[in-house]
Amino acid sequence: MLHKTKGVVFRFTKYGETSIIVNIFTELFGLQSYMVNGVRSSSKRSKIALFQPLTLLDLVVYHKENANILRIKEVKCYHPYQTVTSEIRKSAIAMFINEVLNKAVKEQSHAGEIHEFIASSLIVLDQHQKPENFHLLFLLGLSKHLGFGPNLTEEVLGGHWMDEADEKVLKQLLVANYKSVPSVTYDQRQTLLTCLLRFYTSHVDNFGEMKSLPVLREIQ
Repeated sequence: MLHKTKGVVFRFTKYGETSIIVNIFTELFGLQSYMVNGVRSSSKRSKIALFQPLTLLDLVVYHKENANILRIKEVKCYHPYQTVTSEIRKSAIAMFINEVLNKAVKEQSHAGEIHEFIASSLIVLDQHQKPENFHLLFLLGLSKHLGFGPNLTEEVLGGHWMDEADEKVLKQLLVANYKSVPSVTYDQRQTLLTCLLRFYTSHVDNFGEMKSLPVLREIQ
């Protein structure tokens, strides 16, 4: 049966000589896998740009419950990024966010809310003038949609010690949004990021090490 839905590309893997299997988090069905044929052929190579990680898509898809791999009938990008792919700081943040999503987002219930948060956040990142603290707010916001969002700094710290000034910033971040970001120093940003990743590790099975972390730390 055909359905119209929006989606965010999480990743793709090559399949055969010219095809891919792409994992897309859709607003209707959550995380789904789709076979896309021929996009790696010389005549259609430009179409693979639609399936790069974090691309925001309008889709018409075939859906069948419990099917492992499905098909896409129609696809177009509804928000071509203006700065995410060209500004190195935003690109590093996007790479980090993509890795977090692939590790943490497995939930199929309330897919529409999760999708809306991810998609709207990525558009904010694309338009943001000062994105240096964006990933901290994204981690906190995503955790709420995944069911383990903290209300108190103690929940994030999990028994670990934090300097009083750093904990004060963390408390401010818990109630902040993308439009009202507290002042955060470089050192505080590093400390808070370490703390939030430890928080994710304690709540997400097999979260593991972040391969994109060294790049993110380098450009901040």
